[in-house]
Amino acid sequence: MELTTLTIENPEELNLILGHAHFIKTVEDIHEAIVCTVPNAKFGVAFCEASMECLVRYSGTDEDLIELAKKNAFALSAGHSFIIFMRDMFPINILNTIQNVPEVARIHCATANPVEVIIAETKQGRGILGVIDGFSSKGIETEQDIEKRKGFLRMIGYKQ
Repeated sequence: MELTTLTIENPEELNLILGHAHFIKTVEDIHEAIVCTVPNAKFGVAFCEASMECLVRYSGTDEDLIELAKKNAFALSAGHSFIIFMRDMFPINILNTIQNVPEVARIHCATANPVEVIIAETKQGRGILGVIDGFSSKGIETEQDIEKRKGFLRMIGYKQ
């Protein structure tokens, strides 16, 4: 077995969701789930089929995001993994919906941080062991940091 890391290509620091599912219709069901939850959603989703033809299946509403999803999914080529890139929305808007898609088995991360994926490769294929989402902690927040965090959440409309 060979262990490697793969950096998710995300030049615009877009929000993404990386997960694992189990069936060829995953890409269509994720697409439908997103557009039913966020009207006019801008996203691209790609799914690594791990049986039969073993193709990267894809869908979405934004050509650039679809291309980015396809490129990253093919670079991963890991089991029945999927990746969603989104613009003008956040994972919090669709995460519960995605988790409730019947084929979705696991979410590895939902982030706009840099992501490294830990891949195991055997003679049979590749699998995701885990992810490095962002950076290591640098300290513990102060009272000033708490005020700043709460102010930011209210500024962007997530708290009142």
